[in-house]
Amino acid sequence: MNSDTIFDPADDKLKEECGVVGIYSYHRAVGIYGIDDAATLAVLGLHALQHRGQEATGMVTFDGDDFHAHRASEMVGKAYGEPEIMERLTGSQAIGHNRYSTSGDTTSRNIQPLYADLSFGGLAIAHNGNLTNAATLRSDLVNRGAIFQSTSDTEVIVHLMALSSKKTPVDRLIEALKQVEGAFSVVVNIKGSVIGARDPHGVRPLVLGRLEKGHVLASESCALDIMGAEYVRDIEPGELVVLDSEGVHSKRPFDEKPSRFCIFEYIYFARPDSRMESRSVYEIRKNIGAELAVESPCDEADLVVPVPDSGVPAAIGFANKSGKPFDLGIIRSHYIGRTFIQPGQHTRNLGVKMKHNANAALIEGKKIVLVDDSIVRGTTSRKIVDMLRQAGAAEVHMRVSSPPTSHSCFYGIDTPSTGELMAHKMNVEEICEYIGADSLAYISIDGLYRAVGETKRNNDMPQYCDACFTGEYALPLTDHENKSSTAKVTDLRERQGK
Repeated sequence: MNSDTIFDPADDKLKEECGVVGIYSYHRAVGIYGIDDAATLAVLGLHALQHRGQEATGMVTFDGDDFHAHRASEMVGKAYGEPEIMERLTGSQAIGHNRYSTSGDTTSRNIQPLYADLSFGGLAIAHNGNLTNAATLRSDLVNRGAIFQSTSDTEVIVHLMALSSKKTPVDRLIEALKQVEGAFSVVVNIKGSVIGARDPHGVRPLVLGRLEKGHVLASESCALDIMGAEYVRDIEPGELVVLDSEGVHSKRPFDEKPSRFCIFEYIYFARPDSRMESRSVYEIRKNIGAELAVESPCDEADLVVPVPDSGVPAAIGFANKSGKPFDLGIIRSHYIGRTFIQPGQHTRNLGVKMKHNANAALIEGKKIVLVDDSIVRGTTSRKIVDMLRQAGAAEVHMRVSSPPTSHSCFYGIDTPSTGELMAHKMNVEEICEYIGADSLAYISIDGLYRAVGETKRNNDMPQYCDACFTGEYALPLTDHENKSSTAKVTDLRERQGK
């Protein structure tokens, strides 16, 4: 980081790469913009999923004859804010995508949904997750004559479908998905149907909702709520569903695998008002805080303070279990976006204070339990602890509602390289000293599993994907382990983004 750049706290959080929605309406009802309602519903869903990707958004609709697309490197509200844009997105079928790109290429060619004309007609696809053999497949496809238009691993699925000898689009999609490895929740828009599928391990989320005359697919149930759709269920790991004029058709085309849902969805990524695996994310986060209070109490504390907003539910759980008062000792500004201002040296550390400000009248002279969801590089935690001390806190004891994040994710989360993760290179005592806290404790891996409803972690066959904490990668890492592909994988991880 340039020493003169304002520090952005968002850069010290793990980032989800995208969210997806799919709409199939059985009628061509007129929406609020005077068009078929699928696009309007998709925009509402994308609004609800904005937290999963803020750098770009896209949509492809189908009106029975033609496909219509819009893509923009903007937030959802601005991207679809002009009536003429919505007027073009006609049709009773739609899929949409919010994208968080990794550190490199943010050009429009990578904005999803991707679209292609194949032998059976038009195809649009959007993907949440990461294919861990994409570079290997891509190299083979290029050698066979494929011409790629993007640097996204999602395009591999399109080329595999194009080369398939299967007769129907659904069978082509199944054949393509059987060849990829890693994590995927995809939505597909073809003539007459919208398709959704999850990888056999179910790493990334996908839920099904019911409209009055149609069905919805979305990364999270909060998207169903804003659309007025009824939550039906989660799409099961390894399940493929087809939404068409006759309803919902479920297929189980993949070999059964142990479920490995991403446990970090419960800790941080999902909106707290969502349900995942039919469980309330908010209640689970409170459970995590309660477990943390049992494992690592702080009897001397006067006040439990969350790092807003993501630390709030766990802090409530900690306070309830410990009997300590909960209060907002830090106030967050919701009007500060990512900043690239280049001020002088004397203002380069203002990034945290632009987003967070200590409530000095509340915390002065108090012993504080500071609750956050994770520590990644440690830079934000260090600055927040220092901010509380400058505001008069007598002591700052930090509690973290996840185990130490010590390994990179290869399944759809933008994680810093392992060497940048503080927990990979320091123990808890060293991290505590670095951030300047009086004490530091993380929830244990078994405590985390108890909070999500398990007795403990099954070390022989873990119930969730927790590789970022344990380094145990349940899904193949073909590209990462293939030395001849290493350079390609690094390049793709830096550039692809979804």
